[in-house]
Amino acid sequence: MKGVLLNNLGSPDSTNIKDVKTYLDEFLMDERVIDIPYWKRYVLIKGIILNFRPKKSAKAYKKIWWDEGSPLVVISERFTEKLKQKIDIPIELAMRYGSMSMEKGIKNLVDKGVTEIFLAPLYPHYAMSSYETVVTKAEEILAEHYPSVILDTLPPFYKKPDYIRVMSDNIAHHLKDFEYDHILFSYHGIPERHIKKSDPTKSHCKIDGSCCERNSVAHYTCYRHQCFETTKAIAKELDLKEGTWSNSFQSRLLKDPWLKPYTDFELEKFPKEGKKKLAVITPAFVSDCLETLEEIAMEGEEEFLEAGGTHYKHIPCLNDNDDWVNVMKEWIENWNNN
Repeated sequence: MKGVLLNNLGSPDSTNIKDVKTYLDEFLMDERVIDIPYWKRYVLIKGIILNFRPKKSAKAYKKIWWDEGSPLVVISERFTEKLKQKIDIPIELAMRYGSMSMEKGIKNLVDKGVTEIFLAPLYPHYAMSSYETVVTKAEEILAEHYPSVILDTLPPFYKKPDYIRVMSDNIAHHLKDFEYDHILFSYHGIPERHIKKSDPTKSHCKIDGSCCERNSVAHYTCYRHQCFETTKAIAKELDLKEGTWSNSFQSRLLKDPWLKPYTDFELEKFPKEGKKKLAVITPAFVSDCLETLEEIAMEGEEEFLEAGGTHYKHIPCLNDNDDWVNVMKEWIENWNNN
């Protein structure tokens, strides 16, 4: 029997500092998130970051928490329930971090008699700290507990035409009554070293402004290239004028170089350039979460207006949009029928 495991990032169980600390501990100790030697990671996370970050993060989560729970989890559950109404095979939702673990999701499928799993990481782009860690974790669980279960995986869908179409339709819908000077495509940031680590050629990725435009096998695992391709495809689909849109990267951690330009720097710069009516979209996420609802929709607006901007619009993620549900349904059915 075939089954599907949808997988998103995860969330603390509550806004309680203890729950946030537990979640951050698991997340930040992942070697694909903070890729430094274990002993250094242990000292940094458990000895330093977990002594101050949980309180700050708990405060941020409280600003965006819904009555039903974490927005990311609630939205992902709604998306999953809509899919279940359209597809006959078993579907489970799991999170890479937190109590809705991948172990539980896989066990639930196996307990229903599933012997072949279609893993669908809900990340459009390939990155060590998102797509790769989900796939690796699934492989480890199956190897240890269910070695006879077959695993198939949905590839990154950053430029699949049907994904670009629903993304573009969503953006157009939310821009219908908004007159903008500029659209900012803000992607989640990652350290520059992750780009080079993910390069199978160990020579193509230079992060110099040109390597993303040269054809290479490295693009299959290059987050930066894939982000730029998503933006270009959406801009083409929406027929956006050159100069009215740009890319940036948000959510830096530590002092290492991360992908540039930085979103917060761009938000401060735009008003000085006469771009005072700004729309911001976050295409690295399919579900609204802390990084979109608090960092972009709240903090981003405050930074932009303080810098002299006059109008600011955060465009929601696809969330449980019916068209997005139908796209995932088609991808699953194509796999199931092969």
